[in-house]
Amino acid sequence: VQLVASGGGVVQPGGSLRLSCTASGFTFSDYTMSWYRQAPGLERELVASITSAGRTSVGRTTNYPTGRFTISRDNAKNTVYLQMNSLKPEDTAVYYCRASKLRDNYWGQGTQVTVSS
Repeated sequence: VQLVASGGGVVQPGGSLRLSCTASGFTFSDYTMSWYRQAPGLERELVASITSAGRTSVGRTTNYPTGRFTISRDNAKNTVYLQMNSLKPEDTAVYYCRASKLRDNYWGQGTQVTVSS
């Protein structure tokens, strides 16, 4: 099983990034896919999730103001995306993707997002 996250980088406040996480080694379409993030000294927190049926949810604190982050998936490409707009310095963190289904739980290696002027 592999989850390879990419798309992180350095962006100015107010900018946008799109993260990607490509999966292999399991039936991607059967799993709920999620993005989490962890800033130094803080706990890992949920950013957004998308179920196998395509239902989405976002973390209340990470997506404030609402609508900044959008999660989507392409089952044909075994890839989940996180579109992040109106980025703020407090969005700086390592972003991780996660695949979950019942007792199965897989994590990717993380991609660094830094929001700084």
